[in-house]
Amino acid sequence: MRLYRFLTGPDDAGFCHKVTAALNKGWLLHGSPSYAYDDETKSMRCGQAVYKEVEGLEYTPEMKLGEY
Repeated sequence: MRLYRFLTGPDDAGFCHKVTAALNKGWLLHGSPSYAYDDETKSMRCGQAVYKEVEGLEYTPEMKLGEY
């Protein structure tokens, strides 16, 4: 099964740590990162899609994707 997540966060070191943690859990980058201005918070936001192949399981909507 292939799992997909879209990680988001403010443009700070915390976002880089979030992506780094996912990579170290076996997630792979999918595409380029995104970068946009959030008018509500008056700050820049980052996003990065990641995916992971997991053998022996079937996807269900109840899965907590961050646990894989």
